[in-house]
Amino acid sequence: MRNSLGPLLRRVTLCAFSLAVVATPGGPAVAAAPAPPAAEASSIKFAQRYHALQHGGITRAANTAITCRKPMAVRAVSCPSARGGKTAANNDFDMFYVDVDKDPNTYNSSRGEVRIPRGSRVSYARLYWGGNLRVGEQKPPKDNGKALIAEPGGSYQDVKADTLVGHRTANGADAFQASADVTNLVRASGAGMYTVAQVNVAMGHSKAGAWGGWTLVVAYENEAAPLRHLTVWDGFDSFDARGRSQAVRLGGMPVPARAKGRVGMVTYNGDRGTTGDTLTVSTGRSRPVRLSDAANPARDVMNSTISEPGRQSARTPAYANTLGYDSDIFRLDGGLKADRKGLLIRLASQRESAWAGVLFAAVDAKR
Repeated sequence: MRNSLGPLLRRVTLCAFSLAVVATPGGPAVAAAPAPPAAEASSIKFAQRYHALQHGGITRAANTAITCRKPMAVRAVSCPSARGGKTAANNDFDMFYVDVDKDPNTYNSSRGEVRIPRGSRVSYARLYWGGNLRVGEQKPPKDNGKALIAEPGGSYQDVKADTLVGHRTANGADAFQASADVTNLVRASGAGMYTVAQVNVAMGHSKAGAWGGWTLVVAYENEAAPLRHLTVWDGFDSFDARGRSQAVRLGGMPVPARAKGRVGMVTYNGDRGTTGDTLTVSTGRSRPVRLSDAANPARDVMNSTISEPGRQSARTPAYANTLGYDSDIFRLDGGLKADRKGLLIRLASQRESAWAGVLFAAVDAKR
């Protein structure tokens, strides 16, 4: 367990819109009474979480919470090869936690970089975390709505889900996603490496595999950037090879002809090499366009990657194959016709079962 944060970490509670420490006058800070577990639902329909029309963009930091420890299948590659990017699936391995800090009280932790242009102001930030609770062990669902976050050079703070938690048992997995508004923290702390710990994921080996991670989505304002619609949508549900897909209309953001921008997604349990999963965007007047790039083939877009166009944000660890966690950003290159209803985004799979959690976009408001 390695870290520069130090073994003694101050912890406070990060609430929906503020940081709060409960203290007695003239005395030390004391912990507030434990909050009850966040309410859960087996599926959550995708809905708009944030929207702004402004000069700026959307970025994100992300990382996995779990990785392989040893192969469990005859056909499996070695763990170093899998982490390095070889084709591999999480159910071929005994899986164990990623833990980069020196805190004996955390059992998983990883880091990711928030990178925003100079002169920017953070408009909105939301932390998402999730994974599989049932593998070789069963993690308690009561901990789904809790995690830890540390700003660059800072100490861990408790973060609790401030909205409904998605928790669904399907296809051999016990999957969840939770989230919380962390705008004040990110606005005050700015760019740099954020550490997230205690994501409630299970270790071990099973047919469903162990997987999970976190993504910090950040919208920012910058007068030097183009005028864009910035939007974040979230929900939670599975989609699979039986024809069940996830289609979400990102409404409230008219798309001009030949609009450019970026589209991002967070999904769970996509395996590298299991082809047939796609991400398409369309408007009402254009044919669907498959999004892909060098890191994400058009027919294997959920391939256990954390990727973005151009120079990649830093991560610790920076495994090329996350073994079941995707947090990707794609270029939107101007191939769509105008539509006042917004983008239609569809996630589909022909061969594997996966979960959709977050969609976000930064799209030109005029051309």
